Amino acid sequence: MSNRRFLFVLGSSRPEGNTEQLARAAAEQLPADVEQEWISLADHPLPDFEDLRHDIDHARPTEGDVALLLDATLAATDIVIASPLYWYTLSGQAKRYLDYWSGWLRTPGIDFQTTLAGRTLWGVTALAEERQEVAEPLIGALRNSAAYMEMRFGGVLLGNGSKPGDVRNDTQALTRAKTFFAQPAPLARYTFETD
Repeated sequence: MSNRRFLFVLGSSRPEGNTEQLARAAAEQLPADVEQEWISLADHPLPDFEDLRHDIDHARPTEGDVALLLDATLAATDIVIASPLYWYTLSGQAKRYLDYWSGWLRTPGIDFQTTLAGRTLWGVTALAEERQEVAEPLIGALRNSAAYMEMRFGGVLLGNGSKPGDVRNDTQALTRAKTFFAQPAPLARYTFETD
């Protein structure tokens, strides 16, 4: 029996958009005993992040969307950030979710970084641009976040789509989706590191 638990964080303002459809196509390939939790940031919006890193009054949230996302993140072995490519990077909602990681790093009693270390961060994105290299800022943001947290990085599944449902015509992306979560995920390395 698998002990893996996937958290899919949907960062689009559009329900069932191209990015979500691509993420669901990949998730369909997961074994039946792998738990999946799907949270839409449009349905569970986080308030603007307030940077309190130098304050000492950090308390674990106990209710609301912040608590929901924190608990789901801590429970996940695999975190999938499914965000459309907006201006070459993550959507505002997805970026705000990552901003909250900064606060959770300093919340007493949860050992956020220690808990996530060794777990896997994945990305899924649909872009309207044919040149996939324009997604490098989004990929770098996720890879570097995983590296900072000492997580594994499974990479980013890229698909092409602008109008609703377009990604279903991207046969290459749908083929990659079939094996995306089966690929090995090495420990993340910063984008700017060289060998």
